[in-house]
Amino acid sequence: MEILIIIAVVVIAALAFLGAANKSKSTKGKNQTPIKAKRVLTMNEQPTFNRLREALPDHIVLAQVSFGALLSTTGQATRNRFNRKIADFVVLDKSFNVVAVVELDDKSHKGKEQQDAERDAMLKEAGYRVIRYPRTPDLDKVKADFAPPINTP
Repeated sequence: MEILIIIAVVVIAALAFLGAANKSKSTKGKNQTPIKAKRVLTMNEQPTFNRLREALPDHIVLAQVSFGALLSTTGQATRNRFNRKIADFVVLDKSFNVVAVVELDDKSHKGKEQQDAERDAMLKEAGYRVIRYPRTPDLDKVKADFAPPINTP
């Protein structure tokens, strides 16, 4: 009789284990939220992108560029400082050399001045010029900011 009780307990335990394993398989991924599309540029960034393209017809304007595409390092700790950061715009010459990184400091940057300064410091350390606009700049402002320097004797 004892043997039957032991066998019954083992069978019940095995069934309970198999039931729990099947339940965990069937619920995998159920706690994840849906994946949705989003705009590449915000409503504030779109006019700035268009203004840069209009003012700089001899340049290539890229939007939402990963710092990982702009910066390189051999140390993982240093890479961790920039690997999830995104530049609003990167302006290239026709040879695909970076002319400047352009950031739009709209209201989403309020209170993030220290983080912006740290981002600028990383880009400048790599040799990039950073231009920040508080709002979409006018055409003349962009042209002036990207005009070649005047060499005076």
